[in-house]
Amino acid sequence: MNTTSNTVPIPAGWPVTEEQARAVQDELRGRVVLDEPGPPPGTGRVTGVDVAYDDERDVVVAAAVVLDAATLAVVAEATAVGQVSFPYVPGLLAFREIPAVLAVLDALPCAPGLVVCDGYGLAHPRRFGLASHLGVLTGLPTIGVAKNPFTFSYEEPGARRGSASPLLAGKPTGPEEVGRALRTQDGVKPVFVSVGHRMSLDNACAHTLALAPKYRLPETTRSADSLCRRALKETTPSEASSVD
Repeated sequence: MNTTSNTVPIPAGWPVTEEQARAVQDELRGRVVLDEPGPPPGTGRVTGVDVAYDDERDVVVAAAVVLDAATLAVVAEATAVGQVSFPYVPGLLAFREIPAVLAVLDALPCAPGLVVCDGYGLAHPRRFGLASHLGVLTGLPTIGVAKNPFTFSYEEPGARRGSASPLLAGKPTGPEEVGRALRTQDGVKPVFVSVGHRMSLDNACAHTLALAPKYRLPETTRSADSLCRRALKETTPSEASSVD
């Protein structure tokens, strides 16, 4: 069931400067689709993606795990190893991860359905985080489920599972809702849900709750994180050098 791609080249023409990356964000941001509800929760397939780094070897590993949305059983999984394709710059992290994430989605033996990213969509300083970037490039419905609120503010939601409060960005014209703080388990810290592409915020939160029946993080994120860390540990020096 596990398919591994060990050589992910950096795409030709990939941005190498902050100015170039921001220009790409500006171009692609206008293609984000916000007027579709997305697939109903508990139907079809849903895929978690995550990445891990080995900074000493300049290597990034991406993992994708496909779940049956109704049962949360694993349907398929894949990993990809690549060279880090962009320096660390807050707000531009997608440019470090997108080549490997695209490769790992291509390596899956089935269609991924909804893609859940461990990160942000519209809840991003430039309103174009990894989930939005990935959605525009693939055409897939995407959402971001993050562990922290980034630079945005929120009021603590109620203590019960399913409670939510707006994740807000300050604007001269007033606060803008860019996502939601969502309590996935009674009394635990919330997660921070935002739309990526082809999905409503209400539906993104409903999917997140359906994917988190027992734990704070959705099963998509938990599964992809576990696979990603395991794959990074198993990456050999020869595999790492093959992406140079």
